[in-house]
Amino acid sequence: MADPTTKKLINSVDACVDQSLEGLVASQPGLRLLQGHRVVIREDIEEVKKMGKVTILSGGGSGHEPAHAGFVGQGMLSGAVAGSVFTSPPPNSILAAIRAVGKNNPAGTLLIVKNYTGDRLNFGLAAERATAEGLRVGMVVIGDDCALTSNDKTAGRRGLCGTILIHKIAGAMAEEGQSLEEIVKTVQSAVQSTGTIGVCLYPCSLPGAGHSFHLGHQDFELGLGIHGEAGVQRMQLCSADEVVKTMLDHMTSPTNQSRLPLETGDNIALVINNLGGTSYLELGIVARAALKYLATKGVSVKRAFCGTFMTSLEMAGVSVTIMHLDLDGILTKCLDQDTTAPAWPRVSLSGSSGLELNQAPPLPVDSDTTVTPAEGTEPEVSEAEFGALKAALHAACDSLAASEDSLNELDRGSGDGDCGTTIKNGVQGIVSWLSELSQPISPSSIALKLSSIAETHMGGSSGALYSLFFTAAATVLQSNTTPSGWVNALKCGMDTVSKYGGAEVGDRTMLDSLHAAFTVLQGAKGDTIDQGTIKQAAEASRAAAEATAAMDAKAGRASYVSKDRLTRPDPGAMAVAIWMTAVASALQPK
Repeated sequence: MADPTTKKLINSVDACVDQSLEGLVASQPGLRLLQGHRVVIREDIEEVKKMGKVTILSGGGSGHEPAHAGFVGQGMLSGAVAGSVFTSPPPNSILAAIRAVGKNNPAGTLLIVKNYTGDRLNFGLAAERATAEGLRVGMVVIGDDCALTSNDKTAGRRGLCGTILIHKIAGAMAEEGQSLEEIVKTVQSAVQSTGTIGVCLYPCSLPGAGHSFHLGHQDFELGLGIHGEAGVQRMQLCSADEVVKTMLDHMTSPTNQSRLPLETGDNIALVINNLGGTSYLELGIVARAALKYLATKGVSVKRAFCGTFMTSLEMAGVSVTIMHLDLDGILTKCLDQDTTAPAWPRVSLSGSSGLELNQAPPLPVDSDTTVTPAEGTEPEVSEAEFGALKAALHAACDSLAASEDSLNELDRGSGDGDCGTTIKNGVQGIVSWLSELSQPISPSSIALKLSSIAETHMGGSSGALYSLFFTAAATVLQSNTTPSGWVNALKCGMDTVSKYGGAEVGDRTMLDSLHAAFTVLQGAKGDTIDQGTIKQAAEASRAAAEATAAMDAKAGRASYVSKDRLTRPDPGAMAVAIWMTAVASALQPK
């Protein structure tokens, strides 16, 4: 007999997110869907832009309702982008949302992003593309998780329910007409003063799938995330007062590297959040326990919120969020400000109805998905230079396609065994595009096209990383295609991958190979780069890739694999060495 806890009131797994969003905008005033995308936008967004106010976007995987679409409204988010269940939204939908709220709005747009790799990469890629189009975009990454006790920078503090408080603060400041810089400064400070920890009594189940882990009848899990992943400690179930004490003690423990310090006399805001399947009877008991325990510590709770803010589908459990309130009262004022967002517990309703499904046509979306450089004069490219670029691309594609099996084999030791296939998918897209390319185009346009192909044909983290790399490189190449310009483009691409991917040189990633080549090339000056130097850069790239076999993995899926199993080179670093070697060979005089 099927486990009754896996039953869902859905029509189909594929349609559940879209139908949920349709139901939301049909039943709540002031919200509209962006045509062709899982994006919810304020229906008055054009008036907001005309008033010159900063717009606020957030989002992430579905399954966390009411986050994030439930917090769209005056005084909170301008829009929310939804992905599939527990999956980051795609960059093209994020870019469509940025265009919808940020185009013709010099005040700019702030992206509020939870600290998960997929969210950082995809929101980061969309931000880079929007910036390349001339839009003004800021981004703040939220990490409020106080469960993880290690100091591993790549695991990091996950983005949890504290994100909702940041939505409220940023939205209130935007409504008051504060600048993008002022909002970013305030919310970054607020993030550092916020912590969250959760407990689970029973795990959730994904639509069409089973539970991600199992708990005994008398067990609870401490410090879990919001994607069904297990926590940091499994314990015997005890009274609500004892569970809450365990949560708060872990959150504030001096031995916890991700702790939130809490001292006598501190003023805080407190959020008791239902993770999805917890009764309001229990929520009230947990709120009482938290308030009583904090009082014994001499902590003053100035604002308390209890309800459903950020869930993990139907997970039975709660999370507790604490935010230190500033002495000048800015954060408190922002939390108190009215909002029309339907899921915020103190709501000022707008006058419009909206009960009928599809009563208003969807908001139009900018259908142009081509990212083009901001206005400027691009250097001309000669037939010879264009021919050399095409030859180098073909050589790189041939070598990568031939290496599919070997890269997959390397990836089986540290990932899911599909690195070679993922890259080959991108290669096929490049080859197809090259076959249709009849006239010379600029290096920056080539880079932007490679970025688009990486996103649409490769997908996943690899596609996002390469797309970020080429998008950043294109910005440099738009104005400078001298040897130093190409080297600077390589550096800019590396820095952007590091910024959004969270890795650095030495972390056993593609950056190790890229940096080795850059180190050789960075001395290039004048109108040419010596052929011997190019060959040396390729050799350095391969040597760096081979050296990753002896490195500790600190980024990506490999960072979760036992060191004893990581005995071969990183597939991403080796892929860079392969195409660098091919490019160097293609550029050698025949």
